[in-house]
Amino acid sequence: MSMDLVVLLYLVASVCLIQALKGLSHPTSALRGSVFGMTGMGIAILTTLALIFTMAQQLGVSATQGAGWILLGMLVGGSFGVYLAKRVEMTKMPELVAFMHSMVGLAAVFIAIAAVAEPWAFGIAERGGDIPFANKLELFLGSAIGAITFSGSVIAYGKLSGKYKFRLFQGAPVTFAGQHKINLVLGIAIVALGLYFAFTGNWTAFIVLTALAFVIGVLIIIPIGGADMPVVVSMLNSYSGWAAAGIGFGLNNSMLIIAGSLVGSSGAILSYIMCKAMNRSFFSVILGGFGGEEGVVAASAAQRPVKSGSADDAAFILGNAETVIIVPGYGLAVARAQHAVKELAHKLADKGIKVKYAIHPVAGRMPGHMNVLLAEAEVPYDQVFEMEEINGEFGQADVAIILGANDVVNPAALQKGSAIYGMPILEAYKAKTIIVNKRSMAAGYAGLDNELFYMDKTLMVFGDAKKVVEEMVKAVE
Repeated sequence: MSMDLVVLLYLVASVCLIQALKGLSHPTSALRGSVFGMTGMGIAILTTLALIFTMAQQLGVSATQGAGWILLGMLVGGSFGVYLAKRVEMTKMPELVAFMHSMVGLAAVFIAIAAVAEPWAFGIAERGGDIPFANKLELFLGSAIGAITFSGSVIAYGKLSGKYKFRLFQGAPVTFAGQHKINLVLGIAIVALGLYFAFTGNWTAFIVLTALAFVIGVLIIIPIGGADMPVVVSMLNSYSGWAAAGIGFGLNNSMLIIAGSLVGSSGAILSYIMCKAMNRSFFSVILGGFGGEEGVVAASAAQRPVKSGSADDAAFILGNAETVIIVPGYGLAVARAQHAVKELAHKLADKGIKVKYAIHPVAGRMPGHMNVLLAEAEVPYDQVFEMEEINGEFGQADVAIILGANDVVNPAALQKGSAIYGMPILEAYKAKTIIVNKRSMAAGYAGLDNELFYMDKTLMVFGDAKKVVEEMVKAVE
């Protein structure tokens, strides 16, 4: 295969990936975007396999055995991916995303090690020759960022899962004296060793800097609390892209450069959007220096009176409303109540009640989590509104029904001194009546008591979201 044809096919694949990102920007075009993405990646894989055979012929070696190992790896990896995709629940999607990021980072490290060990096999140096300075610099960056992505994603996976007793995997931030100074020293050491490797090609320097990158990946994620996990997911997504791009530059592979840059830049933009939605510093997120301050549940929270009622009470209120805004949260995802919620909304609409859904950009455990759940239940897209679009309507809404959400509707964000002060929230507190469904009065990820639950116009309905909503559906007249 000629290099001109390779470049052309890589260009076609790149255009498909760009169209994939464009399609995935909105639920109505997400399926088309996924098809573009799969097509682009398929073209890239087949072109790369053809390129391997071409390079093998030029080097005078047999590519059959190597191609066999590649195909075996693709078969094993692809089968495992299909298994995970079929097995994973929607509530576990954030953990799956973190796992995928870790694999991308680890792949970047392995490729960098292989390229440094046998650069001639990748066409970046003559057999027995030295790797050019620019390629060594790019391989160092790809390996370092990949190692940080891998170890950081492993910690994020543990924190998102919430089922491991290991201290580093728990949602609460892990901090210690001099933490940022240690991170700074490790960062400087990695850069220094990387430059030394780039100038000398020293193997020891390359291995040590990679090992230190694994360590700093852990250290920049452990001080981040559970409330900030959506930002961590998008940040690691960006890191995985830059790792791939770095390796692409090191191997002179335009497809890796373009695909990595697309993932890295889109992840960075998403991280910025998430930071803005949570009132966080973008640069602090990149450096892993945020999330150390978690709120504390008020000691008197257990003694404070709340107005509680049954699903029948909530159904009566909903049945007599004219406008209802539904706010889904992680509790809804855990209970898998999205189908029941759609049925409730449909029944209310049949009674002439106007129903809308309000989505906070960081609701759940990853960006877009609630959108995915509602799309799975085939909720009409024209009923789903983002925070900026819907906030102005809460004041005129008869009822705001909050299903498993907490921090994203917490008025504490308006109070100076609060751990979430300045974080934009869904202004559900402005509705004429508020119905809140939760299992208990436990705090959200930020660990803060929610004043919304104690308002005179708030009715608390305790219980599993799916069961409660199904009871509401039956009770709505």
